[in-house]
Amino acid sequence: MLKALPIQLISLLIVAMSVFANAQAQTLIPAAPQLAAKSWILIDANTGRVLVEDNADLPLPPASLTKMMSSYVLAGEMASGKFSHTDKVPISVTAWKMGGSKMFVREGTEVLLGDLLKGIIIQSGNDATVAMAEFLAGSESAFADVMNQQAVLLGMNSSYFVNATGWPAEGHITTARDLSLLAQALILEHPSHYALYSEKYYEYNGIKQPNRNRLLWRDKSVDGMKTGHTEEAGYCLVASAERNGMRLISVVMGTNSEEARARESQKLLTYGFRYYETAKVFSAGDVLQADNRVWFGERDSVDLVLAEDVYLTFPRGAKAQLDSNIHVDAILEAPLTEQQELGRLVVSYKDEVLADKKLIAAQPIAEAGFFSRLWDSLVLFVMSLL
Repeated sequence: MLKALPIQLISLLIVAMSVFANAQAQTLIPAAPQLAAKSWILIDANTGRVLVEDNADLPLPPASLTKMMSSYVLAGEMASGKFSHTDKVPISVTAWKMGGSKMFVREGTEVLLGDLLKGIIIQSGNDATVAMAEFLAGSESAFADVMNQQAVLLGMNSSYFVNATGWPAEGHITTARDLSLLAQALILEHPSHYALYSEKYYEYNGIKQPNRNRLLWRDKSVDGMKTGHTEEAGYCLVASAERNGMRLISVVMGTNSEEARARESQKLLTYGFRYYETAKVFSAGDVLQADNRVWFGERDSVDLVLAEDVYLTFPRGAKAQLDSNIHVDAILEAPLTEQQELGRLVVSYKDEVLADKKLIAAQPIAEAGFFSRLWDSLVLFVMSLL
């Protein structure tokens, strides 16, 4: 029969187990899911932090994921006031003859631009996309030039668009990373436009068609975005979901079926929401360092504040382990203007920098008079000799 352990030994064992458990909790990083796809990426929509990626920079044909860029260009044109939902778009023979997925517009008719937009996003209509491109730019090739200009502005450095639909074409490529940047821009810059991506059905010309994004039916937190498929591209899906204020974007390219692209995308989203969180750790205007000495100014001190909100994405439960450091210019000299950078806030988790944001003066400070400036110059000179 085993003897009872002394109470002191039991206490030591409990402490040791607790320390070990805490160490495991701090260092354990869950393994990322492995997907049956050619490439994938998962990012937080607000912070842009990449949570999971594999072959994310592999150039691949995007198929109808191309229409995300087409709709992004259209959203920008509408936001600028150049075009409106009520504009009437003539349907050309070229648009009417397009194969693949269709909205079923008729050659020789006119269709409201707002209806075409729904046909592009919900029905993935190639005919609707070509009609829109011709209306906005004069031709589909000219519209593709605009798409490529936008890609450069968004930092989509590995993308090139030959057409507006994703119809197979030599050199028409993008990457999972680039598509995540495009999805993020769509969501943040054009929220009302993005809302169309959540619609499950659209009926036009007596034909009702479902959105091909199966996750809209399976996961209530999913509200977008776009599917794509050609023989060369395989089955692709860009998806986005929001839970408890945290929005994620997944891109999965090159799966072998409609079911696979939905299943593999769900794996990424589930992993992200389970093991990561996004929080606002500082607000714009928060004083991060008070009473900083100002030389040659009408005031001799200034508070340093953040110019913008700071959102961070980090492993769930790791907020207490974030490390914040403030770096301020050695000598602050008036005049200090509004939005002038005077220092940086750097927030890190372990060895990874999560945020690097500028610090500005809480209020502008004008330059002091001649004698005050002269006195400060003498003081600084003496200090330099010490």
